[in-house]
Amino acid sequence: MAASTLGSAWGPLWLRVPGLCCCRPLRDPWARARRLPEPAGSGRSVAAVSGPGASGTDRYCLELLRKRDYEGYLCSLLLPAESRSSAFALRAFNVELAQVKDSVSEKTIGLMRMQFWKKTVDDIYRDSPPHQPVAIELWKAVKRHNLTKRWLMKIIDEREKNLDDKAYHNIQELENYAENTQSSLLYLTLEILGIKDLHADHAASHIGKAQGIVTCLRATPYHGSRRRVFLPMDICMLHGVSQEDFLRKSQDKNVRDVVYDVASQAHSHLKHARSFHKSVPVKAFPAFLQTVALEDYLRKIQQVDFDIFHPSLQQKNTLLPLSLYIRSWRKRY
Repeated sequence: MAASTLGSAWGPLWLRVPGLCCCRPLRDPWARARRLPEPAGSGRSVAAVSGPGASGTDRYCLELLRKRDYEGYLCSLLLPAESRSSAFALRAFNVELAQVKDSVSEKTIGLMRMQFWKKTVDDIYRDSPPHQPVAIELWKAVKRHNLTKRWLMKIIDEREKNLDDKAYHNIQELENYAENTQSSLLYLTLEILGIKDLHADHAASHIGKAQGIVTCLRATPYHGSRRRVFLPMDICMLHGVSQEDFLRKSQDKNVRDVVYDVASQAHSHLKHARSFHKSVPVKAFPAFLQTVALEDYLRKIQQVDFDIFHPSLQQKNTLLPLSLYIRSWRKRY
């Protein structure tokens, strides 16, 4: 079936891929996102968010997020006031790790940086953080909320393993990476909010996996410009697509079918996470607001018939701040 017909039917094509039966097939088309008026003055200054008593390290984390993880920055603004600074520190820590891979020319240097962060986390739990802005703010968050060290180390370990420029062998490898990075980040965010709930953890697991898959899709044009492709090899082989097809930005039906299969799995995880909606404590909802950005990307990629290189997919959604605020006000994720 050509991808051009999938944009409307959006049927369970991914069921043909071995190992993708862990989630329910998609039985209905994606709901269209509401079109909302653009907010007036949606941006907020670092000084305004930080407050008059903010430290230099706090402002450093805010600025890092605004530049490197704008969606995470917006989501963190909507957390309760007493939790924001810790969430900023946590996401800044994730950014520091995420940018190692693209900022080093040799794997050895990347491994050294990861070793620095492993030692930093150890030192944080010994109450002797190094004089590094993110480390200091993370130490404050750990002290304030008694964060679980295991989740922090999982993020580092997984980012370290990912320093190799290798495509994922299958969708499960991509999901494992997402679970150990994005889901771990959500587990820590739930701890910041003081939430210990099995249903919230299940939702966090699926949202994290959806986040990881969507991030892989969104980064494909960038990685392609550097002659790298990380999309699952088993799905590419299923459709007879080579890495070279992505490097030359092919718009063939088979290439779009690969994108469809991968996007379908992200959408399935998002639906599964929302199936826990009535069981998840309302207090946990702010931790899951990133689903708004995920839903927006998946809707847009469907609208362009799964052409992953379409220019519209690289444009920032100016309505995102307002969409996040409305979803937060409605207490939904």
